[in-house]
Amino acid sequence: MGVDADVIGLYWTISGPVEVHTGREWSLFSLRDRCAHAARVGFSGIGLWHADLEHLLATGTTLAEVRSLLDEYGLRHLELEFLGDWFLDPSDERRKAADRTRELVFGAAEALPVHHVKVGNLAGTEAELARVVEAFGELCADAANHTAARIAYEFMPYDAVVNTLDRALAVAEGADAPNGGLAFDTWHLGKLDIAPAELRRVPPRFVSWVELSDGPFGIAEEWLDEVINRRRLPGEGDFPIRDYVHEFRELGYDGPWGVEVLSEELRNLPIEQIFDRAYATTVAQLA
Repeated sequence: MGVDADVIGLYWTISGPVEVHTGREWSLFSLRDRCAHAARVGFSGIGLWHADLEHLLATGTTLAEVRSLLDEYGLRHLELEFLGDWFLDPSDERRKAADRTRELVFGAAEALPVHHVKVGNLAGTEAELARVVEAFGELCADAANHTAARIAYEFMPYDAVVNTLDRALAVAEGADAPNGGLAFDTWHLGKLDIAPAELRRVPPRFVSWVELSDGPFGIAEEWLDEVINRRRLPGEGDFPIRDYVHEFRELGYDGPWGVEVLSEELRNLPIEQIFDRAYATTVAQLA
């Protein structure tokens, strides 16, 4: 393909038939099989969702065994996700549940080769921007006690607070954490109508993570179904993926790159085809 790609196969892309945000979120594919296929096609790492990590540990897999599998298959990078509701009051029940997930993820990050931890506001919880900025700084400071991984805020159209590039930059700049920055998903960039050239105003130090996904412009009427079931592999939709990649490279970012495609069609393919298609389509956009 003419490119030495450093690409991570992210959890929702390679998980197989899971019930995204509605039921069983842990993968029926063994971690060994996921690692083996990742190495076979050329991925340099994989992603783990917190519910899958929790299931692995609850069923007897240790963090040492997870690390051993990654090492066995030469997988250098791991994404851990997702931390939300960390900006709520500590007395809020949602915050208490979020703190348990935070402990799980940061504990894993101490033992595993984590490139970044993805955080944000998937639930679309209302909050003041100033509180999110303050809490993001606190979250990054806490993370630094456990891991050298970047803490990447993923902004998106469905975030009730941080749903524009300006607001995302306000979070990163306001917190000004050495280990904090932004996660850029081309699906969200496309849906927010953020043109590739607009990325030129992002300070390079805040580009913590970039993941590729494709689809149509505009927010669908059945937006949740589109988000979790109808994303497209890179190059199979309308978004200017290559132009986004070019702008990130101009900012000094050149990997690792992720592929995050929440697609019911993809999830129901045989495991070999999932990995083959995800890797080949992503690398083609990086060439």
